[in-house]
Amino acid sequence: MPIDHKLIDNLLKDYKTPEEILGEGGLLKQLTKAVLERAMQAELTEHLGYERHDAAGDNSGNSRNGKSRKTLKGDFGNLPIEVPRDRDASFDPKIVPKGQTRFDGFDDKILSLYARGMTTREIQSHLEEIYQVEVSPALISSVTDAVIEEVKVWQNRPLDPLYPILYLDALQVKVRDGAHIRNKAIYLAIGVNLSGIKEVLGLWVAQTEGAKFWLQIVTELKNRGVEDIFIACVDGLKGFPEAIETVFPQAQVQLCIVHLVRHSLNYVGWKQRKEVAADLQRIYRASTREEAEMKLDEFAQKWDEQFPTISKSWRANWERIVPFFAYPADIRKVIYTTNAIESVNMSLRKIIKNRGSFPTDESALKLLYLALQNISRKWTMPIKEWKAALNRFAILFEDRMPVL
Repeated sequence: MPIDHKLIDNLLKDYKTPEEILGEGGLLKQLTKAVLERAMQAELTEHLGYERHDAAGDNSGNSRNGKSRKTLKGDFGNLPIEVPRDRDASFDPKIVPKGQTRFDGFDDKILSLYARGMTTREIQSHLEEIYQVEVSPALISSVTDAVIEEVKVWQNRPLDPLYPILYLDALQVKVRDGAHIRNKAIYLAIGVNLSGIKEVLGLWVAQTEGAKFWLQIVTELKNRGVEDIFIACVDGLKGFPEAIETVFPQAQVQLCIVHLVRHSLNYVGWKQRKEVAADLQRIYRASTREEAEMKLDEFAQKWDEQFPTISKSWRANWERIVPFFAYPADIRKVIYTTNAIESVNMSLRKIIKNRGSFPTDESALKLLYLALQNISRKWTMPIKEWKAALNRFAILFEDRMPVL
């Protein structure tokens, strides 16, 4: 229903500046307060079944009983309002329900700021500065803590039967443990579904180390509905490939080349890093597996005397390095690197950096979950060269590929 323009003009005639209209105590705020209070009075009349001072209310068993005050928080700042009451306390207004102290959308603002890595103190300061709203740390905590149940549902949701590619990686967070702060790993699984869209499958805080923990993760994925994985791209942590192959014996495990190169360069001084990195690139940029083996031999001849650990590491992991050579050059990048997950981790690390440490594992998961919800909203398009990759999968894994 359109608002009468004459009514608007009449309201505005005594208000000239933006501050008088939009500022603290301005027309808009007064109008919001008046409309809400009038609406609640109308709701109470409907609830009681009679108008104020109407004889129909005599001996009705319930009647008006003054007003109570409450303050609503929203984009407009703090808004004190008077809520009408009834004698038997059965009236619960729909427009501003009992217990509500924040307008719809205000909690979302708190969650959005939290998801961007702002601390409780920073959120408090931001809301006060931008909206002139005083928000207690307890309120911010209660709003963000409500996300925990959502995280539990999300972490246990059913998954697709097939993810052609699965990326698994970890990032370090600092978590308080009594009087000490300990480093803990948060593990992240991202699947690429048959449409080529990335999907975060889960987050886990490492309570144990090694193959047992990895076995727990991949078993959980299977219990949630994952029946098959074509390629699992992992960062080479001990026990990871074996755990994947135990649960998904047909999966090809591909070590992330980016992680392998980084690990190799840890042994190299700054002056030689660029040259060593270029020689490593000749290995994984080779056209075939056979050419890559030749380039690895050349690398060993050139660098083994200074850095014997590098070629030794590549040879020890060779069978998990080379699966991507079965694919054309244009889709190898989809497979041999966890870039799809690395970019996510880069965003998450920026957020974690603001925090210093977390009081509990749960608080770390809460923040990372909210951050991931923000990040994944942008995942609306298939990853690059997906159709070419899918056609190749259909040939290589013909008996495991569902009919599309």
